[in-house]
Amino acid sequence: MIIELAVNGPTPRSVNPHVPRSPEEIAEAALEGIARGASIVHNHNDEPMFTADGVHAVEPYLQAWGPVLERHPDALLYPTMAAGARGIDVRDRWGHVEELARRGMGGMTLVDPGSVNVGMTSRAGVPAAAADGPYQNSYADIEHMLARTAELGAAPSISIFEPGFLRTALALHRAGRVPPGAIVKLYFGGALEFGLPPTAAALDAYLELLEPSGLPWSVAVLGGDVVACGLAERAVRRGGHVRVGLEDHAGPATPTNRELVDGVVALVERLGRSPASIVEARALLGVPARRGAAG
Repeated sequence: MIIELAVNGPTPRSVNPHVPRSPEEIAEAALEGIARGASIVHNHNDEPMFTADGVHAVEPYLQAWGPVLERHPDALLYPTMAAGARGIDVRDRWGHVEELARRGMGGMTLVDPGSVNVGMTSRAGVPAAAADGPYQNSYADIEHMLARTAELGAAPSISIFEPGFLRTALALHRAGRVPPGAIVKLYFGGALEFGLPPTAAALDAYLELLEPSGLPWSVAVLGGDVVACGLAERAVRRGGHVRVGLEDHAGPATPTNRELVDGVVALVERLGRSPASIVEARALLGVPARRGAAG
């Protein structure tokens, strides 16, 4: 079973003091997560999620990923992209993702097949928008991301924020436009109030759409605790995979990434499965080994 570690996201240290922010801290968190059972690692850098020009730099990813790939040449890594750059060409917003794939680093790209109001948070009973406007990806944007992913021989991490995202991804999959190695990430809304809540009925609804495709899938709760709420166990029992990490976690405690990985590993082993190694994860997804990588 594949465990993904989302090490930081936009989570500030004022929320959790353990969030890694510098490239050196991200590399350390990624290496520790892999050592404890994660086989996919996702990170943000310190660029804001909501930017005016939509451009994210390549260099911080190179700095963070270099030590990880030196130790684990086949590690599955992928970046984020600007969420608030409405009206910015996808070639600019997605340029750093393409460049990392062009260099053969990380093995995965990020594909967000739709548009969404990112959500609102409710504190003290007062809802507040998480962003001023919607995160937008047109059909042309989606097809560009998938086509370039295929041309570069990478595997797409397909983010599902709303049911419409999944229907779009599945339509493109049926048309043969989703390249090999794809994994569908079912994101449920926790403290961020968007999409479907992390319930058994919501998971069933997604799987009713998804299962005929045969695509591998994972679950995460954005603004919650995927293990404590029971969603991780439901996913494991249904043959899915799980994402944890300080990007997603919300609650009264301030755990470390290590504690979150250990928690899902304990769950997986209790249910009679085992965490996939990087080699096993690549085999499960059908992602070839990195050119020149040993093992």
